Amino acid sequence: PAEPTLVLRLKFLNDTERLARVRPGDTVGALKRTYFPGQEQQVRLIYQGQLLRDDTQSLAGLHLSHLSVLHCHLSPPSAAPTAPGSPGPRSPAPAALGVGSLALPLFVLLLALLWYLQLQHRHVFTATATTCLAGLTLLVTFVAFAMYRR
Repeated sequence: PAEPTLVLRLKFLNDTERLARVRPGDTVGALKRTYFPGQEQQVRLIYQGQLLRDDTQSLAGLHLSHLSVLHCHLSPPSAAPTAPGSPGPRSPAPAALGVGSLALPLFVLLLALLWYLQLQHRHVFTATATTCLAGLTLLVTFVAFAMYRR
């Protein structure tokens, strides 16, 4: 007699589901090979809070019932090791410049412009404005050293 089939619900982290038709005698590894071909090493199956590590364990041994939920986690593929003598992996491209990485240089440029105007047009700047400019310069200096100290 033919072995009965079970339908399992494969639930992913993004709440999508896939149905898998399996036999109770199938192993965890066979399930991975059938429904995740080429990704067997990246997929992690979790049943009732337990990570299914043993690929040789049968599904019947897990006491799965019809429409049981197996949670699936797919990790990104790891870099394959390179053979000796072959060039290693290329270094990643530099990150794009964002607003955050340009903020401090823009503040420094603005402060330089304000100090230039203060020196060239001293009659426009009051003592309070000059004191505030000096305090702001000191604050930006501390922030710059804190950011680039690493």
